[in-house]
Amino acid sequence: MAKISSDEAAVVIIGSGAGGGTLANELCQKGVKVVVLEAGALQSPASFINDEWKSFGQLAWLDNRTTSGSWRIAKDFPNLPAWICKTVGGTTTHWAGASLRLEAHEFRAKTVYGELKGANLEDWPITLKDLEPYYAKAEDKMGVTRTNGIAGLPGNNNFKVLHAGATKLGYKEVHTGNMAINSQPRDDRGRCLQMGFCFQGCKSGAKWSTLYTELPKAEATGNIDLRPESHVTRIEHDVAGKVNGVVYFDRDGKEQRQKARIVCVAGNSIESPRLLLLSASKMFPDGLANSSGQVGRNYMRHLTASVYGAFKDPVHMYRGTTMAGIVRDEAGNNPKRGFVGGYELETLSLGVPFMAAFLNPGGWGKDFSWWMDSYTNLAGMWIVGEDMPRESNRVTLNATLKDKWGSAIPNVHYDDHANDLAMREHAFTAGENVYKAAGAVRTIRTPPYPSTHNLGTCRMGASKATSVCNGYGQTHDINNLFISDGSQFTTGGAENPTLTIVTLAIRQADYIAAQMVTKAL
Repeated sequence: MAKISSDEAAVVIIGSGAGGGTLANELCQKGVKVVVLEAGALQSPASFINDEWKSFGQLAWLDNRTTSGSWRIAKDFPNLPAWICKTVGGTTTHWAGASLRLEAHEFRAKTVYGELKGANLEDWPITLKDLEPYYAKAEDKMGVTRTNGIAGLPGNNNFKVLHAGATKLGYKEVHTGNMAINSQPRDDRGRCLQMGFCFQGCKSGAKWSTLYTELPKAEATGNIDLRPESHVTRIEHDVAGKVNGVVYFDRDGKEQRQKARIVCVAGNSIESPRLLLLSASKMFPDGLANSSGQVGRNYMRHLTASVYGAFKDPVHMYRGTTMAGIVRDEAGNNPKRGFVGGYELETLSLGVPFMAAFLNPGGWGKDFSWWMDSYTNLAGMWIVGEDMPRESNRVTLNATLKDKWGSAIPNVHYDDHANDLAMREHAFTAGENVYKAAGAVRTIRTPPYPSTHNLGTCRMGASKATSVCNGYGQTHDINNLFISDGSQFTTGGAENPTLTIVTLAIRQADYIAAQMVTKAL
């Protein structure tokens, strides 16, 4: 791994996940020197653990957080509002691989949905047409099935149950998904071995992750300095207000500084706004890039929940690829259903430990035991829908609690919007109907889990007054400070966000490199 001096004017990227890891490789391929500061440790397919609880301890971001609001998570998981990862590769080690493009109307939510009381809707400053060539590059890079002539993954029993019920009800767009998991060997990686531990890191390497795709390719250029176990606590700036470096604690607990020509923040939608707020100064008393007051606001996590169906015969939902199964018919905008926006139904399986934790958090008794006893006969699905951005849904700094580096920990506040509640009820009913049509003897609804889809807290927009960054993720207030993760989403859409995060990173890399050539940055 190349070592880049702290005096060298490099691009510093904070985070190595879908946004940061992709951006790093794209810039390195263009000859740009990059320092990547990753808070987590370096793992590999060989070190991943096919055991839910042990893997959770290995990969998850378990630093203390607090939670407030009326959402169920504040009651069930007050210190775990999000299930993201603290490891090289970020949450691309844990994600399921679902890779869907946002739809055209989802870039124009305010125009299409209109004014919704209690929602803070804005149109994106870019359109689907703007992103289409970059989506194509991302799909090719990630090896997304059902694109570029790549065959879909085979369907496991969990999918077959979903397909049987959904098609019986008349749903048309039902298949094994657009997945960034090799159905055939590709890009020096083998095919999916159907192990069923997608959330625990892919031991075969078939699932795309920046850990073993983007970052090794960046390393091969000699232009990257990847520093694991480097926790960034502050971004610094010069007297003119341009960022010029970051402060971080290394793996030995020593405070270090890295100078930077450009800083790109890709720490997920909780840690990214937190870092901007922690970097407040006399010039920026409310935090960096926060003249709009929108840093940390408009937190979105997707409308989520699950439905499980119990059947007379074994399903073994845990065998095979976890989320290779989807019903897309409800993803469009149809206000006649009683809400705006749409949702997906995606196959999901949890192991016995997580099923016990998430089936009915804090619950016990005969009914709970019946469902656990029926585990082998269960089929499961996850609801993923567009939740509404709200100014009051936000990440702030806890006023009293600090982490081991002396920084204020984040508090995540969230209240469901009325549109969210209506959509979840519709999706619950749809999911139950799918399983009933497939012959389920019982169905059960489960509340949302800690989410991996965290979006919107540094959103992009056309107006400096209502957004944090422009359509390239470049902050309005500081032109050499960029947002490079899902924080920049203006609205969430109904689709799993990773493909769009990668797409935006590819586009951002082109922009940054061009600006560096012209000395604009």
